[in-house]
Amino acid sequence: MTDLHMHTTASDGRCTPEELVDRVAAAGVTVMAVTDHDTTAAVHEVQAVASARGVEAHAGIEVTAVDDGRDVHVLGYFLNPSEPRLMQFLRTQRETRVKRVHVIAGRLAELGVPIDLQALLDESERNPGRSIGRPQVARALIRAGHVADTKEAFDRFLANDGPAFVTRPGSSPEVVVGIIQGAGGLASLAHPGRTRVDSRIAQLAAAGLDALEVYHSDHDEAAVRRYHAMATELGLLMTGGSDFHGDPSHGIEPGASTLPDIEWQRFSAARSRHVVR
Repeated sequence: MTDLHMHTTASDGRCTPEELVDRVAAAGVTVMAVTDHDTTAAVHEVQAVASARGVEAHAGIEVTAVDDGRDVHVLGYFLNPSEPRLMQFLRTQRETRVKRVHVIAGRLAELGVPIDLQALLDESERNPGRSIGRPQVARALIRAGHVADTKEAFDRFLANDGPAFVTRPGSSPEVVVGIIQGAGGLASLAHPGRTRVDSRIAQLAAAGLDALEVYHSDHDEAAVRRYHAMATELGLLMTGGSDFHGDPSHGIEPGASTLPDIEWQRFSAARSRHVVR
């Protein structure tokens, strides 16, 4: 099984790199990628542990772009985590995340549900390669006793239409695709069924997007058929994965959504498309 969309404690996952690989191996996944938000901090450890467990692990990332005020996530695969332009871009992304958390915390305080912001900031400073965002804020709301789980935190406060939602400045999806490709990676638009950016997919394909995440835990059979047809029509490769975070309120395990072998072979064969010479 191939699962190309999973997260660790380097961003908003609850499993350490070693714990993630253990869960992956136990689920029977044989090919994986770690795709933490705006950071590659866990890539080397995941690959080292995976090699010892007999799992094929690839470098990945999930980068947040902004399109018309909405977050749009772009997955990157086979990239060089140490490419200088990528590293600088990701540092800026993580700084923007910290500033956004400051504003969100202020909104929550105004709503009468304050969180321990300093604890989040201290954690970020102790782990400079780690990225923080709304999931960590959701867990702070749980610790403060305001909500029962992260689902309630997002439903009541943090979702895109929630009272504590804060739009972020950021680069367009086209710029993010270029950043990923400039680091030697392939770029795939993440979970289009969640972000509802269908009207932009053809434009992104024309701008050089490599792939579309057709297979995802949020995609039902109808969504898979729709995005499979769209990827085929636009000449895009396909990716897929569980989007595992280790959060019990999500109820998602590694391998919950996987990329069919034939699509993995096609995607893997294209890995040298943007190799930096």
